[in-house]
Amino acid sequence: MSESKFYHFSPTGLFYGLGTTEEAISALREGGFVWFNFYKPSKEELSALIDTMGIHPLSVEDCFDDKQVPKIEYFTNNTFIIFNAFSYGDDSLFIDEINLFLGKNFLITVSGHNSETRRPLNGIEVIVENGILNAKNGPDYVMHIVLDYLVDQKYRAFDDMEDKLEEAEESLLNNVEKFQPRLLLSLRKDLLMLRKSLFHEREIFVKICRLDCPFVTEKAIVHYRDIYDHLAKFFELTETYREIETSLMELYTSLLNNLMTKMSNDTNTSVRRLTLIATIFMPLTLIASIGGMSEWSMITGPSNWKISYPLFLLGMCLIGVVNYYLIRRFEKRGNTADEEISES
Repeated sequence: MSESKFYHFSPTGLFYGLGTTEEAISALREGGFVWFNFYKPSKEELSALIDTMGIHPLSVEDCFDDKQVPKIEYFTNNTFIIFNAFSYGDDSLFIDEINLFLGKNFLITVSGHNSETRRPLNGIEVIVENGILNAKNGPDYVMHIVLDYLVDQKYRAFDDMEDKLEEAEESLLNNVEKFQPRLLLSLRKDLLMLRKSLFHEREIFVKICRLDCPFVTEKAIVHYRDIYDHLAKFFELTETYREIETSLMELYTSLLNNLMTKMSNDTNTSVRRLTLIATIFMPLTLIASIGGMSEWSMITGPSNWKISYPLFLLGMCLIGVVNYYLIRRFEKRGNTADEEISES
C-alpha cells in the first residue's frame, strides 16, 4: 500500500507537508524546492512525474527492478541514484533498495518496493525537520540527510553481524560436535552481498565528491565526504569479517579433523586389543580343538589322564603367555621405528 508524503521548503525556510503530488508540483511556483517521499508507490504514480518533473522512463523502470546494484546516472535535469539500506535480523541480512532523484529544485525518494514490511526511511521526516537549518539550503542537503540516515542503519547491521561472528566462535570452541557450519556459510554469503553493495556505493560518492553531479553544490561536498569515509570504513570491516569467517571455517575443519582422528585412534586401539586377544587364543583354540576331537583316553592312555590333562592345560597357558609377550615386543619395535621415521 502506497504511503507517500510530500513536503515543500519555502524560500523563507518553512517546511510543511502537502497532500498530493499535484500540490507539491504547484508549490514550486512559490519558489524553494519540494521533496517527494514515496513509499511503495505504483508504477503509474512515478510515471506521472516523467512529464511534470522530467525524470527518465528508464529510471522509473529501475525503481521496480530488484536486481539493480547501487549506481549513479546523470540526466539533463536530474541525477538518479540507487542506494541500499542494510538491516540484520533472524540470522539473515536484508538489503532494501532506495531510489533518489536529485534536481535543481526537487528531491524524490522511492523506497519499500522490495522491503516487505520493513520501512528503511521510517522517521526520516522528523530527522529532516530537526536538521532544518541544513535542509533548507537545498535538495542536495536533504539528500545528504537521507543518505546519512541510511548509513547509520548500516552501523546497526554491522554490529549485529559482529555479534553473530562472536557467537559462532564461542559455539565452535565450546562444542565442535554440535556446531552448525551453515551459520558460517550464511555469514559468508551475507558478507559477499555487503561487499558488492559497498563497493558500488563507494564509487557513487567518489563521483559526487569530485563534483561530477551538477546538482550537488560545492558547499555540500564536505558532508558527502563524511559519508564516503563511513562507507570506506564499512568496506574495510567487511574484508575483516570475511577473514574472520574464513579463519573460523578453517578452525572448524581443523577441530573436526582432530576429533575424527581421535575417534579413529580409539577405534584402532579397540581393534588392536581384540586382535591381541584373538592372536593369543587362536593357538589355544587349535590345541583345544585337537584335544577335544578325541577320546580323553587317546592322548596318553586311560592310566595317565590325571597327569596329562593338567600338563596339557598348563602348556596352553604357557603358549598364551609367550604369545602375549612376543606381540608386545613386536609392537614396541614397531612404535620405535615409527618414531625414528617421524623424527627423520
